[in-house]
Amino acid sequence: MDGLADTVALRPGVEGVTEVFHTHMRRHAYPMHTHRSWTLLIIDAGTVRYDLGRHEHGALDRTVTLLPPDVPHNGTPMTEQGLRKRVLYLEPEQIDPGLVGRSVDHPMFDDLLLRNRIHLLHGALLRPGDELEAESRLALVRERLRLHLADSVGPAPRPDDPGLADALRDLLDARTVPGLTLAEASASLYAHPTHLARVFTRRFGMPPHRYLVGRRVDLARRLLLDGMAPKDVAATAGFHDQAHLNRHFTRVLGLPPGRYARARRPSGTLSRASGRP
Repeated sequence: MDGLADTVALRPGVEGVTEVFHTHMRRHAYPMHTHRSWTLLIIDAGTVRYDLGRHEHGALDRTVTLLPPDVPHNGTPMTEQGLRKRVLYLEPEQIDPGLVGRSVDHPMFDDLLLRNRIHLLHGALLRPGDELEAESRLALVRERLRLHLADSVGPAPRPDDPGLADALRDLLDARTVPGLTLAEASASLYAHPTHLARVFTRRFGMPPHRYLVGRRVDLARRLLLDGMAPKDVAATAGFHDQAHLNRHFTRVLGLPPGRYARARRPSGTLSRASGRP
């Protein structure tokens, strides 16, 4: 088999990410080549040997690999089972170009927190309608990569700016249906995207994308109780499509919107049945 069935390639609608690429390399070895983008790689199975900047490296399934733009590299799977990998290609400006030299010398990070953040980012990028979540996760990944390259990784900062967090909450409330990107919120509130995500999470106990989804689910519930057909609720409540609504509605309430709608009763039914006025 050539592994094409295991391959995913897409251009997500998230600023800063030019391509998402998942594949299972069974026999192919990449020749020397370059990318215009930063190449952010995690491995799910197997190992790979590669040359970068005239140095030989190897990547394992627990490590994160970051290859800089315009620096030649290759890649050869080192096990009979091949290599199962997930790659994000990031725009050059997503990471300070002054850190290219550092990334050539130290392209790998043994950091489970960073790896998990990248894993969650991949999940968000593959789900249409979860662009705000992907933006928020990308901001955290980018920040930790910068700290690694600057040799200053330490405990995550705990910023506290309740006024800014409240302003973002108000903005999310006002834009529940049309939504907004983290970049738009950053420009409107004159704050860095990563700082916005952190102060909001610290104040409200959830990231901005989770808050926005909760507001949309609340709106969907009201629409269903008003008698709107589930097939019409998704777009009206700001969801990308019916599947997007179903996924988040079920995650929040434990049942899909169609079943919730079928459980609806006319106003007053329960009070009359119990004998109360």
